[in-house]
Amino acid sequence: MAIIHRTTMDPGKLELLAAWLPERPWYTASGRPPELLRAGGFRLDDPQGEVGIEFMVVTDASGGRPISYHVPVTYRGAPLEGAGAGLIGTSEHGVLGRRWVYDGAHDPVCVDRLLALFQGRAQAQHQSLSEVPEPAVSTRYDGPEIADFPLSQVPEVAEDAGGTRVLLPGGARLGLTRVLRENADPAGVVAEWTAPDGVAHRGTFASLDLTGG
Repeated sequence: MAIIHRTTMDPGKLELLAAWLPERPWYTASGRPPELLRAGGFRLDDPQGEVGIEFMVVTDASGGRPISYHVPVTYRGAPLEGAGAGLIGTSEHGVLGRRWVYDGAHDPVCVDRLLALFQGRAQAQHQSLSEVPEPAVSTRYDGPEIADFPLSQVPEVAEDAGGTRVLLPGGARLGLTRVLRENADPAGVVAEWTAPDGVAHRGTFASLDLTGG
């Protein structure tokens, strides 16, 4: 399992995301710089122990209405060749040194582990504690077996105001919800986040479309 180091990152995660988010097609600009608050999330383990995988929720309080965004991120000790479009930035980690931080949609390890989570072959982990499962994360998937994502292949990604789609082998698509909303009957990968007023919400973070549409 991944070891969570209690140390510093410079620049910090929220600083990196505050510079990166306004360029995303699914981000709602307020006319002011983002004011980001941590709002929840979880982690997945890389079986090889090389890549950190975190599914972050950050809430932007810069506008009249707080908006919560889902940003899967990966942390690597070296650049991921061919994934420049997914680079969020670099940061100096107090223990591990320089880390290259990527949007997880562009990282094959993140995509592979998320597919494993869908099928019960991976377990969500607590966002900030080592070797502690996160029971608040659940999945609903009744489809056929999905092959492991090729770790040598940088995913093909499409984005628009509605979110992010990752093209999988065979034409299926992995959908990443970016603007989180409470769901009455959530399906897919479901997790929780907390609004600035302290109210907990639950909704879909990721979904699978096997039709290729």
